[in-house]
Amino acid sequence: MTKALYPGTFDPITNGQLDIALRAARLFDELVIGVYAGPSRELLFSPEERLEMVCKCVENVPNISVITYESLTVECARRIEAQAIVRGLRVISDFEHEFQMALMNRELAPDIDFVCLMTSIEHTYLSSGIVKEVALLGGDVSPFVPPHVAEALKRRLEALGKERGEKVDVVSLKNG
Repeated sequence: MTKALYPGTFDPITNGQLDIALRAARLFDELVIGVYAGPSRELLFSPEERLEMVCKCVENVPNISVITYESLTVECARRIEAQAIVRGLRVISDFEHEFQMALMNRELAPDIDFVCLMTSIEHTYLSSGIVKEVALLGGDVSPFVPPHVAEALKRRLEALGKERGEKVDVVSLKNG
């Protein structure tokens, strides 16, 4: 039985990330989505909220489970007995970053393979950061995230009020 780990912060999960997860679930007997709970950058949602959003996205997919973790990704993969780590690639800069991470992970855990899936063409421009900025600037994010995630984004930004500009890690669409 082959098992893979699909790690990420998923702050919030996008349709592009969900697409990678669903495609990976077709390739592996079991896919575990690992929501990284200990990132160094400021996140909009807590690990529990991100876990809940991801769980709702995949609740009807029997071979996908969702966990949180705070360790090295390869240690999480070992703990769940995964044979592979799955990542998505959108653009060239993703490849450079993922290639470097794959080499480091190979050094740390030569027994775990690194599998990259190319994003579907309709999701190449999507990232959690871009989605958060569109929401922050009052744009409609419903084409980019599942409905419950769009609603969670709206509620969180409303709750943050004036502080929301300082709390959202953005890419700078307003100046581009």
